Amino acid sequence: MGFNCGIVGLPNVGKSTLFNAITAAGARIANFPFTTIEPQVGVVAVPDKRLDDLAMIFKPPKVIPTTIEFVDIAGLVRNASKGEGLGNQFLAHIREVDAIAHVVRCFKNEDVIHVENDLNPRRDIEIVETELLFRDLDTIEKKLHETEKKAKSGDKKIKQEIEFYTKLKNHVGGGKPVRSYKVEETERDHFNYLHLLTNKPVMYVANVDEDGLTKENEYTQAVRKVANDEGAKVILVDAEMEAEIANMSYDEREEFLKDLGLAESGLDKVIHEGYGLLNLITFFTHNEKELRAWTVTQGTKAPRAAGKIHTDFERGFIRAEVIKYADLVKYGSEHAIREKGHFAVHGHDYVVEDGDGIFFRFNV
Repeated sequence: MGFNCGIVGLPNVGKSTLFNAITAAGARIANFPFTTIEPQVGVVAVPDKRLDDLAMIFKPPKVIPTTIEFVDIAGLVRNASKGEGLGNQFLAHIREVDAIAHVVRCFKNEDVIHVENDLNPRRDIEIVETELLFRDLDTIEKKLHETEKKAKSGDKKIKQEIEFYTKLKNHVGGGKPVRSYKVEETERDHFNYLHLLTNKPVMYVANVDEDGLTKENEYTQAVRKVANDEGAKVILVDAEMEAEIANMSYDEREEFLKDLGLAESGLDKVIHEGYGLLNLITFFTHNEKELRAWTVTQGTKAPRAAGKIHTDFERGFIRAEVIKYADLVKYGSEHAIREKGHFAVHGHDYVVEDGDGIFFRFNV
């Protein structure tokens, strides 16, 4: 589907355990660094209560949720940007994902080795962030050097390009991630060409023990402080527990979470936040064969959304007939919505909204 979130962090923080629980993809788990070498990809359904509600209304033969990819990337260590711990390979894998779920260990367990020999979430976060910054700085410096070679021509555009790379180099060299750099419109093409690692949106996954789910400890507080400074989200997850309940039936899992006083599993939170981190929304389609959820980025116009279903729909787009999820739940049927006047017809400029139910009209 083209949208993915990479799971990163130091070795032995619970990345592969979390990945297994999310995707049931069976990544190998062991108590030593670099268990994961090649990144593994798992496609997971996005939990969406709205789909369940619509299924109760339409009663379709088949219900198909939308999905998101999670990529289990091997652990980074100090000096990964210099090749330590297969670092060059791992950093290249991070470059391929759209967003980052940074797993941070926030529990004590003497039986599980910590690559730094003690527990310090802020330091652990800084190690990973520093390696990403070093790689970005290397990328920028190489491009700056390449561009400076062209400067002898006296081209004004080349001079402006050099000024941009120099500003960006100073920003990253000062220890600031690229995502905090304000890109001018005149710089955007050059900026996008670089594909920098610290430009990717990040969420922090604090891997805790069972007690840490209901009561924050000094470690989760440290993670939250870092996230607050960056404007990022923090999700508390007990990866070991999630791996256990992932194999339970739906009813068993709900009862287990209820006993713990939790409204939803940590995995569902990770999936939802990953979806939001990628700036994604969901629209629904329905016919006599199936009810289906589809994913597009926020701001997508109706013809492009139609193209997610089939390229012919986009090429021959005529109009989008739209009903809102809230109206369907309120009135109980498309017929009732039409009678109430809440049925809308939109053209090429309509921007799809989260929760839209859409029927596309098109010419073959």
